[in-house]
Amino acid sequence: MIHGYTDHAANERTFLAWVRTGIAIVAFGFVVEKFNLFLQTINAVGGGKASTRWHPPGVVGHYEGLALILGGVGLIILATVRFVRITRSLDDDQPHTAKGIRAELVLCATLVVLVASYCVYLAFQ
Repeated sequence: MIHGYTDHAANERTFLAWVRTGIAIVAFGFVVEKFNLFLQTINAVGGGKASTRWHPPGVVGHYEGLALILGGVGLIILATVRFVRITRSLDDDQPHTAKGIRAELVLCATLVVLVASYCVYLAFQ
């Protein structure tokens, strides 16, 4: 039997949840990029009244999707580093404490700000 099996299993479940979240954020970034492409196509094809209704996505829309894709990839990398670090800590017999600002919280807060800013951007289009 593996020493501390339940702790290792919980660590692996947490890792898989972080990876699943990262993949979802990457997928949302691709959706944002495709939506911007869709708006550009409608603006280019439509003439007259249709072109005044659809505003072309600006610089914010282009970089928003890219930022979400890179943020999701960063989240997956961070989850992997965290998983390895905690696995080593669980195998060590000495007690360990959580130190400093948690990078996971900072990255998640950044992603929340990105999604919220894109929602505001779409609301005012």
